[in-house]
Order: sequence, then C-alpha cells, then structure tokens
Amino acid sequence: MLSSNAKTQSLESLMQTILTRRRISRETQHVLMDSLLGKTQLNRHEQAQVQAIFEAITQGRLRVID
Repeated sequence: MLSSNAKTQSLESLMQTILTRRRISRETQHVLMDSLLGKTQLNRHEQAQVQAIFEAITQGRLRVID
C-alpha cells in the first residue's frame, strides 16, 4: 500500500508507482487528486499518466483498495 509515503512523493513518481503496483488506496487517491488540483496546468507527460490511470481503473487493470 502507498499510504505511508504517498504525501512525500513527487506527483510523477506517485503516478508511476500507482501504475506499476496496479492498485491505489483511497488515501493515495486523495493525495493524487489534491496534487493534481493544486497545479495550474499539467504537462503532456502528466496528462498521459492521468489518462493511463483512468483507463486502467475503467478496464479493471488497476484496483481501488481501502
């Protein structure tokens, strides 16, 4: 689970960890959303990672855990 160090990771490494582990906790989801909403603009790489996470969740390749 990512909850212990999710707050200290950079946005890019957080998204990469989520994609690598193929799971996201509710706490990590909140940290990710706060990080994304705190930015005024996402670069193309960040946009692609967000899209990959969304697609993985909707296709069942990434689990949301409590």
